[in-house]
Amino acid sequence: MVLGVAAGVMTTSAQQVVNDNNTPLHLMKPAYKVGYGIPAVESVKQTMDRVLNYIDAETPAVLVDKETGKEVQLKNANAGTQLKQGGFRLTSYEWGVTYSGVLAAYEATGDAAYRDYVVKRHKLLSDIAPRFSKIYKEKKNIDTNIRRIIDPHALDDAGAVCCSMIKAELSGVSAKGALRPLIDNYTDYIINKEYRLADGTFARLRPQKNTVWLDDMFMGVPTVAYMGKYTGDKRYYDEAARQVMQFASRMWVEEQGLFRHGWVEDMNPHPAYFWGRANGWAILTMCEVLDVLPEDHPQRGAILDLLRKHATGLARYQHQDGFWHQLLDRNDTYLETSATAIYTYCLAHAVNKGWLDAKAFGPVALLAWHAVESQVNEKGQVENVCVGTGMGFDAAFYAYRPVHVMAAHGYGPVIWAGAEIIRLLRQQHPKSNDSAVHFYDQEVPTDQPIFNYDGKIRF
Repeated sequence: MVLGVAAGVMTTSAQQVVNDNNTPLHLMKPAYKVGYGIPAVESVKQTMDRVLNYIDAETPAVLVDKETGKEVQLKNANAGTQLKQGGFRLTSYEWGVTYSGVLAAYEATGDAAYRDYVVKRHKLLSDIAPRFSKIYKEKKNIDTNIRRIIDPHALDDAGAVCCSMIKAELSGVSAKGALRPLIDNYTDYIINKEYRLADGTFARLRPQKNTVWLDDMFMGVPTVAYMGKYTGDKRYYDEAARQVMQFASRMWVEEQGLFRHGWVEDMNPHPAYFWGRANGWAILTMCEVLDVLPEDHPQRGAILDLLRKHATGLARYQHQDGFWHQLLDRNDTYLETSATAIYTYCLAHAVNKGWLDAKAFGPVALLAWHAVESQVNEKGQVENVCVGTGMGFDAAFYAYRPVHVMAAHGYGPVIWAGAEIIRLLRQQHPKSNDSAVHFYDQEVPTDQPIFNYDGKIRF
């Protein structure tokens, strides 16, 4: 007779010693530090909603007087007018990521709150651009956050926000052509003004002359690819594919299945520091490009192969609690949330698109989501996100970068990840089998027997 349950193990009496003969030890409950198993769609959305509510409050979409803080109508705006400051900047690349993530959440859930968040802020940026363009020509001293949309100075200023605007128009969330002036202005910077190496690869003059940053794959290439779909001009597809492969020729390290963060033209040898978030930008770029690159494009197969290799490399380095480390191959560096969220989205997205095997990568994505979810606090803030990071060529630089809840890099990826996990749960067929998460080719009926490791049938 069963008298009680202690520590997840059934015992037959208080005096009896638990052993393999009298107790099904395989039913002991593991002591997972974060969640495990197959989450409910409702719980995923609840986490996303907390984040959305938080960022909505922290990103007011109004103009104010810089000195008094009072709201200013657009018709009365002048050089002393600025976007009202909340916790995050409406025109930063981090918020371009957020707009894309929130749009994906609207598509996955149908919740109008996500659509309205993006539409309101895109419209504000579009509405203020003409007036502030005139003010900028006259005064040259307008608010920096507004200047980014008028006169971009870097890929960071242009790419992510532009790509989110293209997506908004392509999806019908924004009216066709409503954002076109800003889209064209951003794209002009990316195509015609960004610094490049001799072979055309996007590059920077810092921290060394002719430095290639892995980050810049995402800051520029997705917009180029999406312009192909937006305009129908195939030259954009060709340029986007060329950029991906030229970045890979310098940054990809086959032995690790990872990308180095930085490459300097006159450096020999080239050190390889596998920074988590930068690898996130790389695989996210490949997902974005493959989403729009025509099936018959000559470079599609090479990019898809690279994505698969990268996904395999990343899966190899996943921590047992679902996260990835700040330096991916250094388990003495901290577990970081923004990179984990980006990988969650990309792996789930690639499974949903059929680019990756659901059986192999579905469990990795779900474990990663549990890790991400554990870092969203009750306020909707995302914890343990690495702050903005430059480039270094020593381990300490990356290992000791601070983390902060106001680091904007985590918010868009968390919502984007949640949206794709909802798609994964709806489109794929995950099921717990002998306590482990498995993905099946079709729905497994709840009354179908599932076998234990010992071959005995368990229902």
